[in-house]
Amino acid sequence: MSARVFFYVQHLLGIGHLRRAALIARAMRQSGLDVDFISGGVHVANLDLAGARFLQLPSAVSADSGFSALLDATGRPIDDNWRARRRQILLDAFAVATPDLLLIEMFPFGRRAFAFELLPLIDAARAGGVPVAVSLRDILVAKSDRKRDQAIVALVRERIDLVLVHGDPALLRLEASFPAAGQIADKLAYTGYVAQSRPGSAEAAEGDEILVSAGGGAVGGPLLQAALAARPATRAAGFHWRFITGPNLPENEFAGLASRLPAGVTLERFRDDFPSLLARCRLSVSQAGYNTVMDILAAGARALVIPFAEAGEGEQSERARLLSARGLIGLMEPPAEAGRLASAIDAALDRPRPASSGIDLGGAGATARQILALLDR
Repeated sequence: MSARVFFYVQHLLGIGHLRRAALIARAMRQSGLDVDFISGGVHVANLDLAGARFLQLPSAVSADSGFSALLDATGRPIDDNWRARRRQILLDAFAVATPDLLLIEMFPFGRRAFAFELLPLIDAARAGGVPVAVSLRDILVAKSDRKRDQAIVALVRERIDLVLVHGDPALLRLEASFPAAGQIADKLAYTGYVAQSRPGSAEAAEGDEILVSAGGGAVGGPLLQAALAARPATRAAGFHWRFITGPNLPENEFAGLASRLPAGVTLERFRDDFPSLLARCRLSVSQAGYNTVMDILAAGARALVIPFAEAGEGEQSERARLLSARGLIGLMEPPAEAGRLASAIDAALDRPRPASSGIDLGGAGATARQILALLDR
């Protein structure tokens, strides 16, 4: 009988956390593990989980890009009754699943607004002798709060068995965004970055398409609009341009783009073959979210990124600057303005496609192996 992993993930604004978790779930399934995949964000259609059991909790989303409040599926602020109901659904699902391991994305390093359900979930696991692991992005949102950091350290030391950091320490260590990481060094394991497999070389012949993408799309409107306005001023104006907005771009913004598309431009919400499109494009223009950047590196694409950096978000900028310094991507600091963007696109087209990045992109498989090793122990 296969070991069973209960995997909790909560996305609030974009879908990057969910996409990374789905890649990890698929790798765990391919390693022979049974997986219960628990999602607390807005439902995303066509999520490939390789047969994992899926549970959609009552959804919570961020009210805005500044994470000023959490809203339920009807757009109302969540309250104590909502919290109690969702907590019970989660704990009941855990009891029915009887898993061999609990895997939680981000918490306690993030998602602390969900401590109302995650602390009881961790307690339930420990009461049943179930090990607890954390799935963690390479860069955390920087907060200068020593008391907060020490509270995280204490919780990890007392209740967490393993923290899986989805990054390559040769590029960036957790200490860069979490100074107290040394206090939990014995609990940390770097997995490499989580990325989809690179398309085969037969698919990777460079074409004449400019690929403009906005990740999940929730905050991608300004970039998409700037790229459309910049197109006539670039020397790539005669190429085909493909805009992929992401499923979360507001409908009115999608309609606004669609209403003014010139000839030679395609507008789509989503493409299953996005990695293959990256491998064949002349240039990728995008934000710098974790998943998009890993897709770029895996595809070996020539790329220009404009990080999302509102409301104190520095994660995309920090990673993009490191990769730009290595010559792996082009970087334009925000905001996305049409004039600057046109010049940056022309400069990016002059650069060669990058050679092998030298960065560990095997994080999904390594995560599955680390979990199997923890179960063996």
